[in-house]
Amino acid sequence: MTGNENPTDKIAELRKLIARHEYLYYTLDNPEISDGQFDALMSELKDLESKYPKLISMDSPTQRVGGKYEDIFKSVAHRAPMLSMENCYSEKEFLAWIKRVGSFFKNEELEYIIEPKIDGLSCAVEYKNGVFFRASTRGDGKTGEDVTPNVKTIKSLPLRLQGKNAPEYFEVRGEVFIDKKDFDFLREEQIAGGAEPFANPRNAAAGSLRQKDSNITAKRKLKFYTHSYGKMEGVDKPSKHSDYLDYCALLGIPIPTMRKIFKVPGEIIKFYNAYANKRFQLPYEIDGLVIKINRFSQQSVLGSTAKSPRWAIAFKYPAQQATTTVEDVNFSIGRTGVITPVARLKPVKCSGVLISSSTLHNFDEIKRLGLRVGDKVIIERAGEVIPKVIKVVVSARTDKEKEIAVLKICPSCGKDVYKDDKEVAYKCLNPLCPGQIRRSICHFVSRGAMNIDGLGESIVEQLAEKKLIENYADIYGLKKEDFLSLDLFKDKRADNIIGEIEKSKAKPLSKLLFALGIKHVGSKNALILAEHYKNIQNLMKAGFEDLSQINEIGPVIAESIKEFFNREEVKSVVNKFMSAGLNFQEPEKSGGDLKFSGKSFVFTGELESMSRSEAINALRQLGGKDSASVSKKTSFLVAGENPGSKFKKAEKMGVKIISEKEFIKMME
Repeated sequence: MTGNENPTDKIAELRKLIARHEYLYYTLDNPEISDGQFDALMSELKDLESKYPKLISMDSPTQRVGGKYEDIFKSVAHRAPMLSMENCYSEKEFLAWIKRVGSFFKNEELEYIIEPKIDGLSCAVEYKNGVFFRASTRGDGKTGEDVTPNVKTIKSLPLRLQGKNAPEYFEVRGEVFIDKKDFDFLREEQIAGGAEPFANPRNAAAGSLRQKDSNITAKRKLKFYTHSYGKMEGVDKPSKHSDYLDYCALLGIPIPTMRKIFKVPGEIIKFYNAYANKRFQLPYEIDGLVIKINRFSQQSVLGSTAKSPRWAIAFKYPAQQATTTVEDVNFSIGRTGVITPVARLKPVKCSGVLISSSTLHNFDEIKRLGLRVGDKVIIERAGEVIPKVIKVVVSARTDKEKEIAVLKICPSCGKDVYKDDKEVAYKCLNPLCPGQIRRSICHFVSRGAMNIDGLGESIVEQLAEKKLIENYADIYGLKKEDFLSLDLFKDKRADNIIGEIEKSKAKPLSKLLFALGIKHVGSKNALILAEHYKNIQNLMKAGFEDLSQINEIGPVIAESIKEFFNREEVKSVVNKFMSAGLNFQEPEKSGGDLKFSGKSFVFTGELESMSRSEAINALRQLGGKDSASVSKKTSFLVAGENPGSKFKKAEKMGVKIISEKEFIKMME
């Protein structure tokens, strides 16, 4: 702030600017500035408010998180009852509801609006003169609980309504929920910390709203979508629910991302059936669709029962939970040696799919569940993924159930199993373990590693089945006739892969180190090690002290590297690589190699030929910089499939947009 600026005006300007950028980021998912720039604005506002505390107001974005509150959860009487929704589970039940509501309007056309039934917690949010002042749960419908400080942490909800003509009083009713990815992260965090994890997103939302410390709630990344009219004073009430949603959007209040209007009940059923699978693509969980009469005047005619409005119904999808029996527990070994217990279930239908297995994540999860072989369990299928065991039905035990012992020996190779005290996972550290070698080989030949084009997962599986490869060094002993013995192979295809294998021998040391799959050594650390030691012999001789002093390596990675190269199996593989003629050197970098020096790239959408991290690492190796947001300084936007809002922003700003293929060609 300059010496001439009025602090009141500057604070008001910053609040308005921050509110706008919160709306762009959290509601429209279309940010215009970077996280760093946003943080700088917030920091400037905090500094000013600390200098002028009398200027702090309830609608300031700095007041979203206020610490611990002893007076939350006091009772709040709703101005109008918050009713729960009537449910139906079949076309027959839905058509019966259609017939009932239609009987009230013999000569009137009905219009129906459809929205997703988000699996969260209903909440009423109140504004006075455009400023947020209270939020409460549904409770028993007549009286809820005051959760104001916690709802204020929801950044998609404005603390001051947008627009010039905000109502004198405005109550919006909607759903507080948590996205699937944020729920999964929260659950893993709870398990790692030894806490009882939330069973599903709805429980997570409810538990987060009932926290006495709003700082904890703020970390849960809750969201809000309006679903119902509450009350408004000082402006005219819209005539339709769809108009009301549009009005909410103008005020800056989030509305559902999907809504449809129909006049024919048969079209609603078609949409319901078509959306059964599409719903899994949503970022949040839904358990059905809500169908409402769109006109408020017709809603008033229909009224409500003591529990539910007659003008709305929730058309639910089949249950996503089921009860079954754990018949056995097997163990899957990943590429990095992590051993994952997998429950073999008595096949059961869940959400229309026959389920026979479920990952148990790790032994800590087994302990938390108190799970035994033979237990009856409740499983939950969230989306199109393998379901989770969420609860053991202890009351169904017969005393014939068996404890699940922690592994001491790898079930695949017979070597000792290792567990780091800082991690929950048990691991097999043998890099040549049959249980993990196929995944290791697929990583070894991938684009970011040795880049052996054509040697995909299905071919690796066939080669392993025929015992033509047992580790990644065996790749360099393969002959043309080995490939011709596989399915769908002819001369040209076999020749092409043999050529790719031969070409990979010239890859620099950094690619080989990344390909080996050493714990904690990704492509970036592989490059650091290769540039430091120049050849693999120097690296294998390096001591722990020498390794741990390298910038970005440190003692943990150093220990992992020493442990890896000290294993006799690894020394044998390196000797085979040497005999095959692989390059163990890292070339000196010249200024001419850094073709992206001074260039800034932004990636958006799904890349096909490489992962986002592989593309970024390749970019960095050529001297380029990667950025999370588009700005005037951006040199190129690399657009993959289904690009996001960054694509439109790049177009507006005149940033050069290139495809993934063009990016790869630029690297050559």
